Amino acid sequence: MFGPEGPTLRELAVQALSSVERGYDLLAPKFDHTPFRTPDGVLDAVAKALAPLGPFTDGLDLCCGTGAGTRLLTGLCHRSVTGVDFSAGMLDVARHRVRSTSAPRVAWVRGDARALPFAAAFDLVVSFGAFGHFLPRELPGLCARVHSVLRPGGRFAFPVFAPPGPAHPAFWTLLGFDTAMRVRNALWRPPFVMYYRALRLGALLGELERAGFAVELYALPEFGRRADGSPRGRLVVARRGGVPAAEVSPRPAG
Repeated sequence: MFGPEGPTLRELAVQALSSVERGYDLLAPKFDHTPFRTPDGVLDAVAKALAPLGPFTDGLDLCCGTGAGTRLLTGLCHRSVTGVDFSAGMLDVARHRVRSTSAPRVAWVRGDARALPFAAAFDLVVSFGAFGHFLPRELPGLCARVHSVLRPGGRFAFPVFAPPGPAHPAFWTLLGFDTAMRVRNALWRPPFVMYYRALRLGALLGELERAGFAVELYALPEFGRRADGSPRGRLVVARRGGVPAAEVSPRPAG
């Protein structure tokens, strides 16, 4: 992160003491050179898992950042792809990283995921690494908004990974990060909402079902299995009701 292309410690400190929006505006030019950017291996695994569920016509990358997930959608959707993010800086980088073509068309929209400015215009919505920016009390509204922008039968998909246990160094790294963010938000305004351990998968799945989704979990075999045999990585696929009876989806794995 502190290499020649990534942000310096001073830059990260300034970003962390800003609002979420301003912080990402500042980080945007160097975001793809940080560990915060979704790895290509995750994007490739998700694309592979989603392909049999298509074809898809119009896709939305929710909290698109610099457009890594948007680029994934251009290989899955044949008419249009839209990236939405509330950081103008991240969208500026995305416009240069993901070039618009005639098919699918690519568009960029500055907006808040909790108040999406769309009607039921998509049959696939994806999101990568965004849930840490939402407090638990915001999940019902977020799930309802995603449901409202999907056409009947449309899908909302995002990867989830088994959290590291206390014996793994990453457990303490993530715990330390979240603790530092809580202390920062208790002492400094505006808050910077970014937590790695605040979201509980069971709670999120419950909110998706309450919003009207039918939820399935697909194993991502590229990431192996834990000692108990469960997948390390899964793809959550939440489907809005209204799929024609003749449509049959592949059976979820894991």
